[in-house]
Amino acid sequence: MSAQTYLAYDYPLLSVFWTMLLFFLWIMWFILLFRVVVDIFRDDDLSGGAKAGWLAFTILLPFLGVFVYVVTRGKNMGRREVAQARAQQDEFDAYIRQTAAGGRTSSVDELARLSEIRSRGDITDEEFRRAKELVLTGHGPADHPGAASRTPGR
Repeated sequence: MSAQTYLAYDYPLLSVFWTMLLFFLWIMWFILLFRVVVDIFRDDDLSGGAKAGWLAFTILLPFLGVFVYVVTRGKNMGRREVAQARAQQDEFDAYIRQTAAGGRTSSVDELARLSEIRSRGDITDEEFRRAKELVLTGHGPADHPGAASRTPGR
């Protein structure tokens, strides 16, 4: 056994391609199996017993179970995936809008609130004018410090 062997000579190029193809198909099979299992749990139309039946079918007879599931429920499987992706995108967009706003109100809302505070008599006309200038220039808060803490009759 002193002869040196080279793996490249013992394993032809076509066999490498065949092995890579089988490995790729094996990985794709597991991805499909997991997507089917996730879809079984995601489906709100199925009852608990139906979910248990499909899950048992796909685990006990995986090739037949996944094949039958994809043939019978594959179209709705894609629709559920799209619906979930849209729901996630809508939630993300709402979060971005909320975060970008930072809890700030628009200048129109601030001016309306200032006008209401002035009409109640909580701030003077001079305080209103200064606060309005701050709001319109964007250099400060709309209300006068302490104006929100004052209440009529105090």
